[in-house]
Amino acid sequence: MRRELAVTGAAPPPLVWERYADPSLWPTWSPQIASVSPSTPRLRTGTAGVVRGHGGLRLSFTAEDVDDRARRWTWRVQPTHALGLPLPGALRRLGRLRLEHGVSLSGRVDGGSTTTLVLEGWAPVVVAYAPLAALALRRLVARP
Repeated sequence: MRRELAVTGAAPPPLVWERYADPSLWPTWSPQIASVSPSTPRLRTGTAGVVRGHGGLRLSFTAEDVDDRARRWTWRVQPTHALGLPLPGALRRLGRLRLEHGVSLSGRVDGGSTTTLVLEGWAPVVVAYAPLAALALRRLVARP
């Protein structure tokens, strides 16, 4: 299943992009993320790592493509643990998501930004994650 989201807010595009490009900032705007352990301090093509959620949820990730100039990036995530316990292979595969993110000038008078997200994966996972993603995106584009 594929679902597209777009959220506009008052934060300027350079700030929104920085919130994406620095994985240590992800927990500040994405309430479902408790911590991130990336292989590089700044997001780039090939960056891999682990996102830890609340309740023992862990997901491995790999950034497939990162374009700083265009403020776009794509990554794949796969759950590896839930409630602190390793997931079997079938559940890992069903939980895989591909996410495409973009940031652009919104056209608002205050110079805000619009962020877009395309989610692709198994329908129940996409449907369950979309509201959490929308909440995080609203925080992402909010002024500090």
